[in-house]
Amino acid sequence: MTDDIVTKYDQLVARCPRFERKGKNNPYTSANGHMFSQINKAGQLDIRFSKEVQGKYIQELGTDYFKSYGATMRGYVLMPEHLWDDLDTLVKYLNEAYDYVMSLEPK
Repeated sequence: MTDDIVTKYDQLVARCPRFERKGKNNPYTSANGHMFSQINKAGQLDIRFSKEVQGKYIQELGTDYFKSYGATMRGYVLMPEHLWDDLDTLVKYLNEAYDYVMSLEPK
């Protein structure tokens, strides 16, 4: 993970006043006891969505489910790298993910 990606992630989260970035070495966001975004060691961003929209975003964005340590993380969509140039769209996705986890039972 590069400092540039962490800086971009910090800028992204700063545009979402309802929640804050967590994690010193592994940046992530969580609310209601549920993680809904993270940056992995490879500098990839994943965002968590409801089952109803995961497939739609995977198809629209030409991406796949996020993989961590060889395991597929169902519910987490890997955000294409080119979206870092479109923070407005990422803000929309991140806020949607926040709304989704807030609808879940608290952990």
